[in-house]
Amino acid sequence: MTYHETLDYLYQQLPMYQRIGKAAYKADLQSTIDLMKLLDAPEKGFKSIHVAGTNGKGSTSHLVASIFQEAGYKTGLYTSPHLIDFRERIKINGEMIPEERVTQFVESKKAAFSEMDLSFFEWSVGLAFDYFRSESVDIAIVEVGMGGRLDSTNVLTPELSIITNIGSDHSQYLGDTVGKIAQEKAGIIKKNVPVVIGRSQRETEGIFRKISLHQDAPIIFADHHFPDEFPRSPLKGNYQKENFQTTLVAAQHLKQQGWNLTKEHISNGFENVVKNTNLRGRWETLQESPKVICDVAHNVEGLTIIMDQLQAMPRHELHLVLGFVNDKNVSDILTLIPKDAILYLCEPSIPRALRIDKLVQLASDCDLKHTSYNDVASAVDAAQSASVAQDVIFVGGSTFVVADLLSTK
Repeated sequence: MTYHETLDYLYQQLPMYQRIGKAAYKADLQSTIDLMKLLDAPEKGFKSIHVAGTNGKGSTSHLVASIFQEAGYKTGLYTSPHLIDFRERIKINGEMIPEERVTQFVESKKAAFSEMDLSFFEWSVGLAFDYFRSESVDIAIVEVGMGGRLDSTNVLTPELSIITNIGSDHSQYLGDTVGKIAQEKAGIIKKNVPVVIGRSQRETEGIFRKISLHQDAPIIFADHHFPDEFPRSPLKGNYQKENFQTTLVAAQHLKQQGWNLTKEHISNGFENVVKNTNLRGRWETLQESPKVICDVAHNVEGLTIIMDQLQAMPRHELHLVLGFVNDKNVSDILTLIPKDAILYLCEPSIPRALRIDKLVQLASDCDLKHTSYNDVASAVDAAQSASVAQDVIFVGGSTFVVADLLSTK
């Protein structure tokens, strides 16, 4: 098999959440447990930090990984989804897993896995954990795919658990209240394993305290700690302040556990996070004059902060290129759009995309003036053509809109 044939095979493996949504969600961890047994328990072969949360878990995972890299630790990083290349999901010291390792793993395991009905995400987790063990990483930072309790990554017993915050995203899978969603994400809290909660919220704090008490897990609320200043970082999204605080508190706790993380390692980890981990799509400036910014924020909580930051920018016109997937509350998101913005609607190139005709109808229902395009590239081209040097173009609404944009750059 070539690498591309291997990817085609993986993408065909039973429902893939990123592509089709709810049909991919399994009701228990039995498949993952069976998978780990077949692979001879790779999840026990390396130390880990487990990161969940509605927003910010990707940025936080990359920041923590960058700090460990600065401290000289061989650092694994597992995140999802990817933007351009599947291998972005699995890195050691910022380097993607080699193509031949992906192909070799799939070819060698295909026959044994054929009767197990593994999903794409389970295959990915198995590959990542097997790779981290075989490469003898000192630590792996593992981002939850969705939720926590039933996520395939939740077979780890980590050094530290992190839950960034709780919002209403994925409510059709995780529950229709913030409390129910918190209950699912709290499923990563393990016996005697400390947990850092990024944001204390009235609806969730009691839930986290109760579960951590039951698990004898020390609990730390990061927003109860107020650093005088944050280290410098190329991550310029206003929403990153909360992730910075969560990361700082997590790093301090890990230091207390015996990890050699100095103040210099932490500050350098913040400053070099993009260089160390190749993080992309977080308030990323792709062009100046006109300024083109993209961001993977994709729910009301994240996009509220994005729109406020865009409104505060010095500029002439604001051009918004937006597309969505079909399981988001898009009507609520559209109410956030500034009335003076010039709106370009588009459809990301995945089966789970919100079809452009439906998005146009929702925008019309909100009395939003707009033009519409069948793909991201056409919408971006139109925005570029209509812009002058003093304008700002923002591209987002979905991780997959950003993925389509970056794939053409």
